[in-house]
Amino acid sequence: MERWDQLYTGGYRFCFGDGAFKPSTDTFLLGGFAQVRRGERVCDLGAGIGLPGLMLLSREPEVHITDIDIDETACALARRSAEANGLADRIRIVQADLRRREQLPPGGSFDVCVANPPYFPPHTGRVAEGSRGVQRAELQCTMDELCAAAAYLLRSGGRLYLIHRAERTAELTDILRRHRLEPKELRFVQKDSRTPPRLVLLGCRRDGGTGLTVRTPLLLQDEHGGESQELRRIYFRDRG
Repeated sequence: MERWDQLYTGGYRFCFGDGAFKPSTDTFLLGGFAQVRRGERVCDLGAGIGLPGLMLLSREPEVHITDIDIDETACALARRSAEANGLADRIRIVQADLRRREQLPPGGSFDVCVANPPYFPPHTGRVAEGSRGVQRAELQCTMDELCAAAAYLLRSGGRLYLIHRAERTAELTDILRRHRLEPKELRFVQKDSRTPPRLVLLGCRRDGGTGLTVRTPLLLQDEHGGESQELRRIYFRDRG
């Protein structure tokens, strides 16, 4: 069943389905982490329903978003959201396979790429191999293939922002650097100050020099067990 929600009162509306395309906290974390500037061209790799693009436009209206996803249903939902918000001139939807370069926009077309890729290697037994499994495991596009697509689409000096499992940080760093995507910013995500990180946010620069800034952890809960102020900002709760 198709459903609608809103980023905040008076903000952009977005369309999603009950099953495979339900928005997650991880999506909001990525949208809150990525930094964009006026006039930049942004590509969401494996965009799903296109929620990160709407979040970025909410914070910087003068960017241009291209959503790329292989799934026809996801692309249709993203297109409906763009049209409902009057953003047809700001958001382009491309149904394409990230592994097929001939289906992608021209190389070097983007200043920024964002990605919330599947977290688990294929056939690990941690996820089902169905429509939900495609989102959670690397069944259609591996991390190596996603990084190859990002490196192709980004101009030299362009930036990639992604979210992934903290346990795969060392592996991710190795893959990114093989594709000339130098990690420049790292931030772990923790439930609270007493628990170990579950997720990692990484900002990379194509053809960047060495030098990594490690930020303080992003805590989802405050000392009283409630929602942290930073998570409230990420979810636009500071806007009503």
